[in-house]
Amino acid sequence: MLAGLIFATEDADDRMGVLAATLPFGGLTLIEFQARLLAAAGATQIILIVARMTPELLGAISRIGRRGVSVDAVRTAAEALEKLHPLARVLVVADGVVTTGDVVQAIALMPHDTLLVTDEGDPHYERVGADTAWAGLALLDGKRVAEVAALPRDYDFQSTLLRVAAQGGADHVHLDSHMAVNHSIERSAQALARRGNGMVAALVAKPLRWADRYLLAPLVRFALPPLMARTVPTLGLIAASGAVAIGGFFTILSGHPAIGMGITCLAIVFATVASAIAWVRDESGLAQFADHAKPGMAALAALLVGYGAARPAGLILAVAAVIAAALLERAADPALQRRWWASPAAYPAVLFVVLLLGQPLLALAAAGLYAAGTLAAAIEGFRQKP
Repeated sequence: MLAGLIFATEDADDRMGVLAATLPFGGLTLIEFQARLLAAAGATQIILIVARMTPELLGAISRIGRRGVSVDAVRTAAEALEKLHPLARVLVVADGVVTTGDVVQAIALMPHDTLLVTDEGDPHYERVGADTAWAGLALLDGKRVAEVAALPRDYDFQSTLLRVAAQGGADHVHLDSHMAVNHSIERSAQALARRGNGMVAALVAKPLRWADRYLLAPLVRFALPPLMARTVPTLGLIAASGAVAIGGFFTILSGHPAIGMGITCLAIVFATVASAIAWVRDESGLAQFADHAKPGMAALAALLVGYGAARPAGLILAVAAVIAAALLERAADPALQRRWWASPAAYPAVLFVVLLLGQPLLALAAAGLYAAGTLAAAIEGFRQKP
């Protein structure tokens, strides 16, 4: 079992009375970002070490709990020990750490007690040797927390835990130079604001299917930082996506299917960005709505192309393509997906390309065959699954 231990005791350098852990960080608070990294690394329990409770910290704790992990806030090592599972290994995050999921996961996979160290002279890094400083991440056995709990309560928990781990012979893993660019300890609101949006954009998952991975994901990563920095509302993006989609539908009905399908593709991009921002902001309802809107836009656009093409052949091809795509989404096993598989974002792209040739029936046939071929592969993979 892996548990996360996050320290949130220091005030911000440039905001009196505000905890550094609750400073804004790419639409989140820093402590929420840290908790997400721990959860992604496999932590099922997160313990926050706090000096005092603030309204911002209470709100962050509530939002972290919505992610399905157990969250507790304590003040001392003894209280933390009471909350920890007896067999838990503890992934420690120092106060103010900004890092990436790759670094956290690399530490989480270490077989023994491990301290992430660096040779840099950042004043926020605590020294663990003449030329070595702790970079703010560690993987420790739960007994190290018990050793700190046995010491006087007036000892600083974070520093004492570091000393106990170092004296206990914890392995030292040096921070790679290419990872050090995105790793630091920050307690300044301005510094966190500069780094936050790009770091949160990096949290957006890289889907497997080609259209989502190579078309949508890069656009989301490009658009997310400026939108987060300007605090663009999620509902506004969803409304913009709907307005663009309606424009695309009317364009298709007016006899310009290629242009209309291109506009529909743009609407799907807006919906994807809205879903990503909603996910970052813990707006699960809006994220689900935006995710469900994408296949709806693609299906309606295909049906309108079929309606405007030679009837009834166009409608038959469009309905067949929509049915095959819907069955695929219900039958697809995420563990069996392949890069070439179709997705709600792939169909409008395929339709758009073929519609540029002025062949709506051929476009619908191509999209339908693509969906049917992917569905057949999904069913065959399911049959062969042990």
